[in-house]
Amino acid sequence: MIFVHLIFFYCGGLSTVSGIYFNFFFFFVQFLIFALLLLLVVAFYTLLERKVMGRVQRREGPNVVGFEGLLQPIADGFKLLINEIIYPLFISKPLFVVAPILTLFLSLLAWYGFVFTPEYALLDLQYGMLFFFILSSFGVYGVILAGWSSNSKYAFLGAIRSSAQMISYEVAFGFILIVIAIYAGSLNMTDIVFAQKDIWFCFPLAPFCVIFIIATVAETNRAPFDLPEAESEIVAGYHIEYGGMPFSLFFLGEYLMMLLMSGLSATFFLGGWFFPVVDSYLPATFIMAFKIVCLAYLFLILRAALPRYRYDQLMELGWLVFLPLTFGGLFFYPCFSYLIGALPLTGGVFSLLSDYGAFSFF
Repeated sequence: MIFVHLIFFYCGGLSTVSGIYFNFFFFFVQFLIFALLLLLVVAFYTLLERKVMGRVQRREGPNVVGFEGLLQPIADGFKLLINEIIYPLFISKPLFVVAPILTLFLSLLAWYGFVFTPEYALLDLQYGMLFFFILSSFGVYGVILAGWSSNSKYAFLGAIRSSAQMISYEVAFGFILIVIAIYAGSLNMTDIVFAQKDIWFCFPLAPFCVIFIIATVAETNRAPFDLPEAESEIVAGYHIEYGGMPFSLFFLGEYLMMLLMSGLSATFFLGGWFFPVVDSYLPATFIMAFKIVCLAYLFLILRAALPRYRYDQLMELGWLVFLPLTFGGLFFYPCFSYLIGALPLTGGVFSLLSDYGAFSFF
């Protein structure tokens, strides 16, 4: 990941040399190389998952292809690439083809706006938080298109489950992002990290941190919230009719979102590239990469250790537990912090509101 951002920080400076057409072409080349490097990272992340699950379940993971199985992701990718693509009868073929491409493209585009460090930011948007929230919401369209166009009851049921699940947890997700924006005084990803230079948000906002991490697991349809792909109930869910390379696009999109959600969790709650004491000695890129790896490892442990929820339990957790907690906390936390003088941490939104007498009733 550090190597990816170093390359594109250099390339980003070159894109200002010529006019708009050259910039657009260079942006496309940047995006293409960036996507290839990210997919290589995802390939070895899947190897790590199989190794971790093997250790948890007291068995050997991949250990045949290459040294200790290091070439197994390359072999799997080549196998999926040369597999014949079969289109079932009576499907809506244009939508059937577009769905996996859309899923992967949105995942890659979201990564393009991620701020790894201030020096290696490819696209540091002023409203970067909204950028990620919008793209994560759009991800449901690829799932819905895949389920509907497959002309299969199993696929359509998996797509409906996935859309309901994502909507349920995005409501709580959104409330948490509002609280973070209030405490940081900005929607910019870099500003949010700098607001945590003295204290990480995971300490004053500990309940929101826990809910956010759980919501990211549900948002990415990962175990124990992988109800859209429940093999024991609906065979394989929304991608049951896909095979070969189209299936791998769904697969890669899901793992890209897992890594992205790990990065967002590190940015919003774990201080980004800041770490007490050691940030004076270690590169910021190494600190950020370490936090992302730790959070991504959590996804793997959860899959290996926890059983799948029932669907009614999944909905109850989202609507009857997380929604009231985040909605109540949206009002309680900022007001309480303001009254005790703990907000704003960086002189952000609340100081602006108080200047205009918004809190005169206190």
